[in-house]
Amino acid sequence: MGKQLSLTTTDQHKLGAYRADPVGKPRGGIVVVQEIFGVNHHIRAVCDRLAALGYVAIAPAVFDRFVRDFESGYTPDEVAHARSYIGNIHFGKMMRDLAAAQADIKDAGPCGVVGFCLGGTAAYLAACKLPGLSAAVGYYGGGVAKFIDETPACPVQLHFGSEDQGIPLSSVEDIKQRRPELEVYIYEGAAHGFNCDERASYNSGAAALAWSRMQEFLTKNMK
Repeated sequence: MGKQLSLTTTDQHKLGAYRADPVGKPRGGIVVVQEIFGVNHHIRAVCDRLAALGYVAIAPAVFDRFVRDFESGYTPDEVAHARSYIGNIHFGKMMRDLAAAQADIKDAGPCGVVGFCLGGTAAYLAACKLPGLSAAVGYYGGGVAKFIDETPACPVQLHFGSEDQGIPLSSVEDIKQRRPELEVYIYEGAAHGFNCDERASYNSGAAALAWSRMQEFLTKNMK
């Protein structure tokens, strides 16, 4: 369903991306922001699922800033390798990458952003910093609490697991208290990465409920 393409940012950086288009007229476009594991099979599958719902979905390879064409699985060694790149992440530059992806799908209609883990944090920041977004959804974004003083310019929905060892529930409660306008959901018994059916932490019940809530949220706000 999808295809690989190249994007160019405002600072002339070239990066790869995966784009999936729906059959027929799109109902909007969605920038999908990866985890630390690159635009891997899971992220491409998310794009394909969104395209099946009628959205043009594009996932920019934000790690191309420092390692080209990186994608990873979820074995302990692969996770450790992916984590070794965390120090290279620069959210300001990532916003340029997301803006380039947003520009590529501008003809699809209203634009939203959906991100996972690292991408969940980036989705929140995009809601605050990228003009023209209609909705933002973040799954288990561990850095959202650090950026909570940033004010979103579009509706935001956030999903967290109660058993996420990397995101204390106290941080989630802080987000809820300081940003009561956000939709924030906590899934009992769910751990980090609960949406990914390729990970041991996959939780089918939490994943299905979060996905349905996301669908309703996107339908409501991307008009």
